[in-house]
Order: sequence, then structure tokens, then C-alpha cells
Amino acid sequence: MGKKVLIAGESWMTTSTHVKGVDEFTVHSYVEGVGPLKDALISRGHDVVHMPAHLVPTQFPGSAEALSAYDVIVLSDIGANSIQLAPSVFDRFQAGEDRLVELRNWVHDGGALLMIGGYLSFSGFQARAAFRQTALADVLPVTMLAEDDRVETPGGMVPVVVDGTHPTVSASGTDWPALLGYNRVIAKDGVAVPATINGDPLVAAGTYGKGRSAVFTSDCSPHWAPPEFCEQWLGYTDLFDGLITWLSEE
Repeated sequence: MGKKVLIAGESWMTTSTHVKGVDEFTVHSYVEGVGPLKDALISRGHDVVHMPAHLVPTQFPGSAEALSAYDVIVLSDIGANSIQLAPSVFDRFQAGEDRLVELRNWVHDGGALLMIGGYLSFSGFQARAAFRQTALADVLPVTMLAEDDRVETPGGMVPVVVDGTHPTVSASGTDWPALLGYNRVIAKDGVAVPATINGDPLVAAGTYGKGRSAVFTSDCSPHWAPPEFCEQWLGYTDLFDGLITWLSEE
């Protein structure tokens, strides 16, 4: 049976300046990277809601009731600031709920959380993702680094499946394409690490209270996930369906 999944993040806006002789003009564009992941999950019967990054500050669920509209919350390339700093706090200086505390408590009471890697996941680029000192550090099955945690592997790095029996990776097989980078993390004691990259956790899964949490420390779309991984590899859908299914099991 398909699950109700909220994917927060996986979009960005780009500004470029074009200089033509003595004249210049600025062009803005909006891009979504959620396509491969969303399509993969929908193909397995999951009900997927995408919340683009620019809507997260105003629309991310801020209570157990609102979070419980979903079976699994997925954070992908969206930093802690966007979730914590609602306009009422950042613009109007009003105390309100800490949505990462609410998310932590929801998982503890039986919810499910997946974090996918990227420049604004875990600690991230110049540590700007900044999840390490938030309540979410309690929930994740890994410990985050205090510094920029990105490991760029532009020559390609092939993951290693070390436990092909774990439900998160059992359907995707052991022959994975190379990835172009990931966030370095440290597995907590007692969690499952069925897949690694460069000796570091790539897939890690564990429990928190009555709930479950998991991570995929590389990306679900370019640039760390090249087309060979997110478009051409048949195991891509099996991998993320396996993660969502395991997370939402009761």
C-alpha cells in the first residue's frame, strides 16, 4: 500500500548576469530537482507532495497534527534555517513553535524521517545546512560533522552494499553506479549501515523512540547523482521505495 510522503526542498532559484559589450542584464530562473525521486515513488503507488524550498519557511508543518497528515517526511537539500525561521520569527520577532523540535517529537512518537544529501543537508556547504545543533541531531541515525561535510568525488565513487539483506537496499541489488559526491557523517552505535561510499555511511537506518529515521547521504538528483544513477539505473526506484517502505512500517 502506498504511503503519503512529503518531500521538502529539492528546488532552487538562479540569478545570472549577462554582459554584452557595455550593456548588462540579469536573468532569473527557477529549477526543481525533485523529478527523479518524485516520479520513482509515484510509480510505486506512493502519494507524493512536493514542498519547494521557497515555500518551506511559510508552509512546513509546525505541529504533530499537521505532520501526521504524512507517513514519511523527506528533507532533501533544504537547510535548518528554512524550517526553523518562519516569517513570524525572522521578520516579526515573535516567539513560536520550533518546527524541528516538533518534527523530532513527532518521529519519537511514531513518525518517520528521511534525510537525503546535498549542499544544504546534514552540515552541508560551509556548514550552512546547520542541522548539527538542532533537535534533528537527536533523530538521525548518524552524527554530523561540525565543519563542511561535503566529499566531492568528481571521478566517480562506486557505493558498496555491505548488507544486501536489509530492506532498504535488498531490492536494488549490489551493482550500483558511481556517485559524484556525498555528505560525510558518522554512524551512531547500533544503527544499520547497509551501504557505504568511500568507507563512510551512504545508507543508514535506525529507530528513534517509537519512530524510524534513515539517511541517504548522496543526492537524489544531479549533480552528485549523475544520470547513470537517477535516470538509467533500474535500482534507483527500488532503493527509494525500499527506504520509504521500511520507514513507514509499523
